[in-house]
Amino acid sequence: MRRAPSGDAIRSVVVSGFRATFTALLAAVLLAACATHSTLGPVDLAGRLAVRIEGQPERSVSAGFELGGTSKQGRLVLTGPLGTISAQAGWSPSEAWLLANGERHVYPNLDELAAAALGEPIPIAALFDWLRGQPWAGSMPTPRLDGTPGFEQLGWRIDLSRRADSIVEAIRVAPPMVTVRARLEQH
Repeated sequence: MRRAPSGDAIRSVVVSGFRATFTALLAAVLLAACATHSTLGPVDLAGRLAVRIEGQPERSVSAGFELGGTSKQGRLVLTGPLGTISAQAGWSPSEAWLLANGERHVYPNLDELAAAALGEPIPIAALFDWLRGQPWAGSMPTPRLDGTPGFEQLGWRIDLSRRADSIVEAIRVAPPMVTVRARLEQH
């Protein structure tokens, strides 16, 4: 088992997984004859997820996702445009791991995995609740001062104004600005 490489190396692996060529995607579809689906247990949340990090250079990732479990133990599957699995992550109280491009990387916890993969910390434990349209119980939220439905928590502004359309957005306004936008599937 390999130890966790640098954040740049992981970002490169994750980004390259999202930038597969049309030929590779076509070959995967032909070999599979249908979209690959996760077999890692029940799915709590699913849909499309986009993460944008402003800065020099600006970075963004967009993928389908299936999220299961809790912030203590669970799994995340990211899929490409044709439904093939691009990356998988899992976590437990003892470790977190990322499987992308056939390589498995291990981290001490989920927050370190997210920071290495994206280059910026994202409060994954809180994200579970935010995607459900509610504040995380681990920190006191404050109401949005601009009157927009949602709240602020952990330095992030949670926008629930398009929740009826199954869209939730979390924005960290401190530089570099990070935007996490999810369009949830209705079950």
